[in-house]
Amino acid sequence: MADFLLTEEQTQLKDWVHGFAVDVVRPAAHEWDEREEFPWPIVQEAAKIGLYGWEFLANAMGDKSGLTLPVAVEELFWGDAGIGMAIMGSGLAAAGISGNGTPEQVMEWVPQCYGSDGDVKLGAFCVSEPDAGSDVSSLRTRAEYDEAADEWVLNGTKAWITNGGIANVHVVVAAVDPTLKGRGQASFVVPPGTKGLSQGQKYLKHGIRASHTAEVVLDDVRVPGRCLLGGKEKLDAKLARSHEAGHGGGGQPAMKTFEGTRPTVGAQALGIARAAYEFALAYAKERKAFGRAIIMNQSIAFKLANMAVEIDAARLLIWRAAWLAHNGGYKNGEGSMSKYKASEVAVRVTEDAIQILGGYGYTREYPVERWHRDAKIHTIFEGTSEIQQLVIARAISGLRIE
Repeated sequence: MADFLLTEEQTQLKDWVHGFAVDVVRPAAHEWDEREEFPWPIVQEAAKIGLYGWEFLANAMGDKSGLTLPVAVEELFWGDAGIGMAIMGSGLAAAGISGNGTPEQVMEWVPQCYGSDGDVKLGAFCVSEPDAGSDVSSLRTRAEYDEAADEWVLNGTKAWITNGGIANVHVVVAAVDPTLKGRGQASFVVPPGTKGLSQGQKYLKHGIRASHTAEVVLDDVRVPGRCLLGGKEKLDAKLARSHEAGHGGGGQPAMKTFEGTRPTVGAQALGIARAAYEFALAYAKERKAFGRAIIMNQSIAFKLANMAVEIDAARLLIWRAAWLAHNGGYKNGEGSMSKYKASEVAVRVTEDAIQILGGYGYTREYPVERWHRDAKIHTIFEGTSEIQQLVIARAISGLRIE
């Protein structure tokens, strides 16, 4: 039975991350949004206190209640989403390794996605392509096995990759047998300094500007056989089952990663929404018009009431999904429910916050316009809102709805 009462340790963690968000993240948020560069000094500060590191991720993911990670992420993204993404971005690569790799591969590669507090490293999870975003079954990046050298040769271009090109460890999802579409894919670790991997264009984004997003170009990238996550024996067995059955035979490596991270992505959106709500609430109590605080007008008060209700509803869906992920799994697309609800709430709440502040809300003098820009990506990346609806519809109906 789910128990959403935080433990003393979780409460202390929540306060600790919130303190970092208040003291370090928020004061730097505007600067790094304007600079649109990776905030190395802030990530290094996070590494020094243990917030950025594989040990933190391992402890959070090992929590049987599932709540530790979303609680921490909400507080971090309350501080700033761009910087929050810079700190949490390596986690997706780590999740890809943990979800698809052997225990030995996890121990070897996950720490290398983070480095140490004195030598910070980054990880990148490379799935999307210029012509394959939501449709991960149509990846064109190929991986071919060179049996004589026991190496995999990767070729293709990945798009919209967090930490793409600047990461030390890239986890690449590629097609091994394109005839099987998503069932014919595998994940590979590209070690630091591997020849043939380069950064393509860096994207100039609407929001989360402190997070580095770029293309990753793979030109005859050769990686040792041991860099195939899960190992060749497991891959060969999966491909054989898929050919024999004509379908099935194991899940898509990219989807396995996304399913596990959706409550965490929802928590990111939740942190942004809560920041905007709290700011708008305080502003509405102080701002006077026609001789009284504007919160005394029902049009403002009811808007804030709806914001509070939607934020709490999103949090409950996130916490339920996070708990289920560690205690029996999803039955009706609960992970997608949490991500879908939270991302839509974040967009609506930040828009309403701008409306409450009026003209001030539309200027960069106040942070709500940045929060609105930062919120929008959550309805797009790691599965658009429409894809989440599709996942939910398939789960509740048991039908292959297209």
